[in-house]
Amino acid sequence: MNDQHQDERARIRQAMDRLLAGEATASNGSLTVVALAAEAGVHRMALLRRHTDLKNEFYERVRAETRQVPEHERRLRETVTRLKETVARQKAEIEELRQLVARLTLASAVLLQNDEQALDPPAADNVVPLRRPPS
Repeated sequence: MNDQHQDERARIRQAMDRLLAGEATASNGSLTVVALAAEAGVHRMALLRRHTDLKNEFYERVRAETRQVPEHERRLRETVTRLKETVARQKAEIEELRQLVARLTLASAVLLQNDEQALDPPAADNVVPLRRPPS
């Protein structure tokens, strides 16, 4: 590793210590990668691509030292909860629609059967001849 890379890593570690101590100087002090990058004076993508180990170490330290769930993880958990609720509602709606389709199919079959019976000519033993009225 070159000196610039080592210097960047050292600044990130120092920024971690400041953020976890609540002594932020160059960021808003939140325990996020964005704040860590701002505090260290490096681009956020440097943390996400070149220094993923430091990013993971930061989140592990946040979890261990502050007993907090990192902000990104909390948002993801909320999203997962909302999505699970949405899936449960959709499954219930799909089941309700399946039952409706079954009932409508049955009703349609009954109506078609009644129509076919109505169109059949009456049996000969049911025919009563009409008589002319007496004159």
